[in-house]
Amino acid sequence: MKALRRFTVRAHLPARLAALGPLSTNLRWSWHPETQDLFARIDPGLWQELGGDPVRMLGEVSPDRLDALALDPDYVAELDRRAADLDEYLDRPRWYQNQQAKGVDLPTGIAYFSMEFGVSEVLPNYSGGLGILAGDHLKAASDLGVPLIGVGLLYRSGYFRQSLTADGWQAEHYPSLDPQGLPLRLLAEPASGAPVLLHVAMPGNRVLRARVWIAQVGRVPLLLLDSDIAENDPELRAVTDRLYGGDQDHRIKQEILAGIGGVRAVRAYTRSMGLADPEVFHMNEGHAGFLGVERIRELITGAGLDFDSALAAVRAATVFTTHTPVPAGIDRFPADLVRHYFSGANGENESAMLPGLVVDRIIELGREGDPSVFNMAHMGLRLGQRANGVSRLHGSVSREMFNGLWPGFDADEVPIGSVTNGVHAPTWAAREWMDLARRVVGPDLVEEARGWERLHEISPGELWSTRNTLRAQLVAEVRRRVRASWLERGATDAELGWVSGVFDPGVLTVGFARRVPTYKRLTLMLRDPDRLRAMLLDPVRPVQLVVAGKSHPADDGGKALIQQVVRFADEHDVRHRIVFLPDYDMSMARYLYWGCDVWLNNPLRPLEACGTSGMKSALNGGLNLSIRDGWWDEMFDGENGWAIPTADGVTDEVRRDDLEAGAMYELLEQQVLPKFYDRGADGLPGRWVEMVRHTLQDLGPKVLASRMVRDYVVGLYAPAARAARTAVADGYAGARQVAAYRGRVEAAWPRVQVVQVDSSGLPDTPEIGAALALRAHVRLGGLAPSEVAVQAVLGRVGPGEELSDVVIVPMTYAGSEDLGELFVADTRMPLSGAVGYTVRVLPHHELLAGDAELALVATPAG
Repeated sequence: MKALRRFTVRAHLPARLAALGPLSTNLRWSWHPETQDLFARIDPGLWQELGGDPVRMLGEVSPDRLDALALDPDYVAELDRRAADLDEYLDRPRWYQNQQAKGVDLPTGIAYFSMEFGVSEVLPNYSGGLGILAGDHLKAASDLGVPLIGVGLLYRSGYFRQSLTADGWQAEHYPSLDPQGLPLRLLAEPASGAPVLLHVAMPGNRVLRARVWIAQVGRVPLLLLDSDIAENDPELRAVTDRLYGGDQDHRIKQEILAGIGGVRAVRAYTRSMGLADPEVFHMNEGHAGFLGVERIRELITGAGLDFDSALAAVRAATVFTTHTPVPAGIDRFPADLVRHYFSGANGENESAMLPGLVVDRIIELGREGDPSVFNMAHMGLRLGQRANGVSRLHGSVSREMFNGLWPGFDADEVPIGSVTNGVHAPTWAAREWMDLARRVVGPDLVEEARGWERLHEISPGELWSTRNTLRAQLVAEVRRRVRASWLERGATDAELGWVSGVFDPGVLTVGFARRVPTYKRLTLMLRDPDRLRAMLLDPVRPVQLVVAGKSHPADDGGKALIQQVVRFADEHDVRHRIVFLPDYDMSMARYLYWGCDVWLNNPLRPLEACGTSGMKSALNGGLNLSIRDGWWDEMFDGENGWAIPTADGVTDEVRRDDLEAGAMYELLEQQVLPKFYDRGADGLPGRWVEMVRHTLQDLGPKVLASRMVRDYVVGLYAPAARAARTAVADGYAGARQVAAYRGRVEAAWPRVQVVQVDSSGLPDTPEIGAALALRAHVRLGGLAPSEVAVQAVLGRVGPGEELSDVVIVPMTYAGSEDLGELFVADTRMPLSGAVGYTVRVLPHHELLAGDAELALVATPAG
């Protein structure tokens, strides 16, 4: 007989153990081993069985055991220490507060929106890298004291649980999650204590309602909206059923709730806590882009602004991060579908969902070349005055990809920067490394993930011993999971005796684990099966390979790749050396990052935006063997791993895969394996250990989420907060000023012309450094000279007369003449060879983030 509904009943804690309650619901325990140890002591066997989940532990442990612990002076004393430690963690001024004390101007609050958050496996609200990155962002923000509020959705079935069928095909299972059994609490009205209920208008006079669960991530609250409530009809209850599930109609409802409902959740939270509203809003990808139109609505209906002034105010305070390097990865909806949800009754242009807004203006925010398509990334870029990719290479790729939004500008001038992702060391570094770091660096610096480079002080013997310990832990976990997977696929215990010989703690271990879209090339390792088999079975220098990853449920192509790996790994002669582990999640990932000697990554360059899994391996002394894509392109230095050569320019995909697979095999055979197995008189692989030491010392500090969050604070959040304050001051005078300027410029721009450009001063045979005087006459179409920037652009001239290696020289206003306004510049030839120049005009205003912001430029005709 099946239950109609499931719910979780938590144990009544004895008064002396009451502190276990807040310790279990603040997710700081997920990266704090001492708190984990406290819960494990309650019942070590049950703790292991429950996967290290404190909330479930308190729900399933016997009351008698809790009563006994309440009388145990040692346990109670440890509980008091852990509770005091959490209080101190939450209250002590940290990096952010110390910066403010020094007079650094920082935001009073930041709202961080993401469609998924991977904070802990006990809160399965993530599918892959985007969510894990968002979770690490929150945790690092907490460690640094950044006043962040996370905002997302609570999915009642999470993403999915993965298993394998007997023939190696991926099967999906969707567990039903009970929020009351998770480390969550409901957001309640301060006066009545009733749960806050958000309302978002839907077409047909329907209303989507949602309550708000709070996951406390250290110092950072994560607000998760939940539509599965009795006040909604069955269709609307299902809006938050699954992450990345359903058709486009279902998806747009999720994104409307995440964006519009998310802003309303933030307002309700700050009101309930007596906090100031966030000054900065950060969109982690375009999924939550509708937050911008909700904030425009607030300003129109609440502050009396017109649409353009409200847009200027919203833009000033918004940061947009793009994570995709390919147009196919962007959320794009039919424009008619967007119009359906935002129009008024009978399709009127006045929005019913967002009173005060005209639907045509909303559609314009997501416009792309095809007018029938609404592009969420384009909306993010139009709503965010500051935008970034997630690695240096991805920033460059993004500028190319979105260059069309800035016609007339070279791709490298597109105002999209980059902040390279990072990973949260206390979450992903093994306890052995954290203990060593605390010993060498000290606990305070380690808590903020600083000083990692000092791990180079550890002796070679201790470094190698730690790596051996972690590899052995991985081998034990691999055997456990292989046995469980085969039983799930229909095998019996009687035929699984071979599992005890799977993997060897002394063999070089390579890991490959990630989502399984085609571009990540899960099966590149199988390009030459015989060559791979020879390496796996080499009697002197063998390699063992652990593979994991999930394919999207609708991606049969990805599932076929998984099946190909599984079938190879099932073959009797190699199954002790290569395994595919199903149900890749955070709990599995830790063992892989801890224990693998080499982390393999072989995407099609440059389609990996960042790819942080290799960073987590590096924190544990793992060496990367990777295509130079994402973060590895900027951080590979020749001593911290190996770069797989790429066959750039080869358009035949089959040949490219063959070439790059061959290069990967070559590196393994000729460099990786010899370094690992070449042992000195002391039994240590000296060259390998030095690479491990170098990785910890040099790469460790660069891959940290604490570095990433500080980069966001200094480079994006602080400038956005300053711009936002200027925009809203004196009754939104700055926003009105920018809107009026933008309107004036856009009206005048068709009449802006570079009429004539003259040069003088160069000799007949100029040399580099020769003086050059430039004069340009410009008609400004009614704009004042102070409202534009006129620039001379010098550079090398290519076959098509295009300029490269350009140098920008500002030109100075020199008065008005019959031909137009005169601008002049004196400069020197910066280059040799075929050199040319041109002159261009751009809008200029002190409240714009840059002169390219409005995507307008005028150059000489012809």
